[in-house]
Amino acid sequence: MTIRVLVADDQAMVRASLRVILDDQPGISVVGEAGDGDQALALARELRPDVCLVDVQMPGLDGLEVTRALAGSTRVIVVTTFDLDEYVHEALRGGAVGFVLKDAGPGVLVEAVRAASVGDALISPSITLRLLRRFTRPAGRTERRLSDREIEVVRAVARGRTNQEIAAELFISLSTVKGHVSLVQAKLGLRNRVEIAAWAWENGYACGGPR
Repeated sequence: MTIRVLVADDQAMVRASLRVILDDQPGISVVGEAGDGDQALALARELRPDVCLVDVQMPGLDGLEVTRALAGSTRVIVVTTFDLDEYVHEALRGGAVGFVLKDAGPGVLVEAVRAASVGDALISPSITLRLLRRFTRPAGRTERRLSDREIEVVRAVARGRTNQEIAAELFISLSTVKGHVSLVQAKLGLRNRVEIAAWAWENGYACGGPR
């Protein structure tokens, strides 16, 4: 099934670049573009895309307001040049399922869209470690139900690695990585890779902790 994407950014060149990147991917199609927040909200309600990419700073409604308005009906990824914790926190609190910097590269953007389409979440690797360290506390009770391979995957997720990067590092297939991530979520009762990374930091696994 094709993932239908709406792109919202006030810069036409950015919208065109995002469209080229996404339309070039199998199973992804950009179905609309918006140049401001009000248009983004209207098009999202009209077109009902699977995923909506929104910039933070746009005329009219900003990206964070659009995110809050669409939460629960459309999966929103914030795509921006502004690497600010305040924006990350507001986006996630508002219901965004991803936060990607425009300089993160096409691979991260594409994986964020694919993750969002299945209800998962992805944050740019450069943001992940800084964000999660805010939630780090001394390691308490550790989890012994994970296999050695699952622990390796958890540590890689905590370092902000994408599924493709994990597959390359561990010399396993992409589908195997996705399988391990799904099993970890099920075993630990977590909803997405952001919560996996937070769990890893909280329990001392992110820095080569308990086995």
